[in-house]
Amino acid sequence: MHNADISLRGLYEISKILTAPARLETTLANVIKALSSFVRMRRGAIIVLGADGGPDISAIPGNVYPPQSVTRRAIPQAIIDQIVATARPVIIEDVSKSALFQGDGETVSNDEAVALTFVGIPVKAQDEILGILSIERLKEEPSSVHDDEDLPFLNMVADLVGRVVHLHRLANTDGHQLVEQQAGPGKPRDAERADPGRYRSVKIDGIIGESPAVKQVLEMVPIVARTNSTVLLRGESGTGKEFFAQAIHKLSGRRTKAFIKLNCAALPESVLESELFGHEKGAFTGAIAQRAGRFELAHGGTLLLDEIGEISPAFQAKLLRVLQEGELERVGGNRTLKVDVRLICATNKDLESAVVNGEFRADLYYRISVIPIILPPLRDRPGDIPRLGEVFLDRFNKENHRQLAFTSSALDVMSQCYFPGNVRELENCVRRTATLARSTTIVPSDFACQSGQCLSSLIWKGTGCSHGGNAVAGLARGTMDRVGSPFPARRIGSATEAWPDSASDDDPNRPAIGPRLTERDRLIAAMEKAGSVQAKAARLLGLTPRQVGYALRRHGIEVKKF
Repeated sequence: MHNADISLRGLYEISKILTAPARLETTLANVIKALSSFVRMRRGAIIVLGADGGPDISAIPGNVYPPQSVTRRAIPQAIIDQIVATARPVIIEDVSKSALFQGDGETVSNDEAVALTFVGIPVKAQDEILGILSIERLKEEPSSVHDDEDLPFLNMVADLVGRVVHLHRLANTDGHQLVEQQAGPGKPRDAERADPGRYRSVKIDGIIGESPAVKQVLEMVPIVARTNSTVLLRGESGTGKEFFAQAIHKLSGRRTKAFIKLNCAALPESVLESELFGHEKGAFTGAIAQRAGRFELAHGGTLLLDEIGEISPAFQAKLLRVLQEGELERVGGNRTLKVDVRLICATNKDLESAVVNGEFRADLYYRISVIPIILPPLRDRPGDIPRLGEVFLDRFNKENHRQLAFTSSALDVMSQCYFPGNVRELENCVRRTATLARSTTIVPSDFACQSGQCLSSLIWKGTGCSHGGNAVAGLARGTMDRVGSPFPARRIGSATEAWPDSASDDDPNRPAIGPRLTERDRLIAAMEKAGSVQAKAARLLGLTPRQVGYALRRHGIEVKKF
């Protein structure tokens, strides 16, 4: 019999486990392990149901199995269906004689010759069935199990588990914190859905910024994460596509499953097929064993395909079939495998032009571009540059046991930089400057661009081509401009700010930009040459259309006059 003292001590021990900081799957497995000390049982399990009604977490003592791991199913599906339908416990005195257990060879059981009794308790919270708590024990006299004093104790444990599962779901839904969900009467969630602008941006590891461009993307992430729709991340190299992909996964219902990533541009087509689809033993030279591909490894989770625009047309057709049908065959195999994967693709390539030019399949483009998210380049968020620079410098200081700091003028220098490599290049700039700094305070003269040693300026400025020689040798001779990186997409600000000079003054495709002309004159010349089209004028000046529009308003230039 299960006396009150044992029940009280059991509830106390299980409550400690449920309130300890740990992943939900680990917590549930520890609960089952502890339960064996307070009730008569040979095995136990906790099943947490997903949104589709199927098992989402299957926990037994010391192990957590994915729901698709049918060879380790802890409770037969028929039992799950009956408990969910009735919301009442199910007690089977002899599982060997129960029709609910017949033909279910996938259930965990190693005691074919031993008569077992099964007890299944619904795990509920707010009248919703969230899962099932079950135990198996040696069969005793038939009438005893329904009068067993263990049943009230198991019901109390199931109630505690249900509350914890419910709280975990609240804390992770849509990226909102638990306190926001329990704030009491307030704006209904339906009203929030009707007003997407009310969504708060979430914090993402690796993404730092308070600019409107970044906040707009951050507001989209929790909205996109709650569906299984394919996402296409668009942006230049170094804008943080992988960080955003990880954020979408962590805020989604697949967060407990694997996040797998693959750079499609890093592998030749033959190797890429094996990496994505897997291969059978002997499929090709060197295939000494069967290997699961990235799609299989990401089953139930998320797969990130970076540089999707670089795959060949032949491989695009193979990938399209997987996305359409959700099935694949390993290289060298003939068995069809079903996969359930949330796909996120990333590219810095102009896919639309690639489709027009026949380089990228239109049907694949429409398949992956369900939800396109445009990540802003660093030049469109200049206000974030000082904050990012400080973060990178703090990281450098911790790694190298230094105590360096930027002066305000040094931060101003960084803020005016173009950084075609975006955040990645900014971090390299900070590390290079910090390494070569002459004192613990970083000043403008410490930056390579202030002494004509900025190598990245050779990329966008084309110094090597324009001088017809070795640009790096020019750096060594000191023949490059002293400021090696005045940037074409910089903000139009102070009167002392230089406009881009990457083209010669006699270039017929550029407006006159000689030093004799003021900024206003150059604007007017560019607008005249562009036929009053701001986008064309922006290309002539090496600026963005937004910057040209701002400059026109600041100088009081009316477009209609041209």
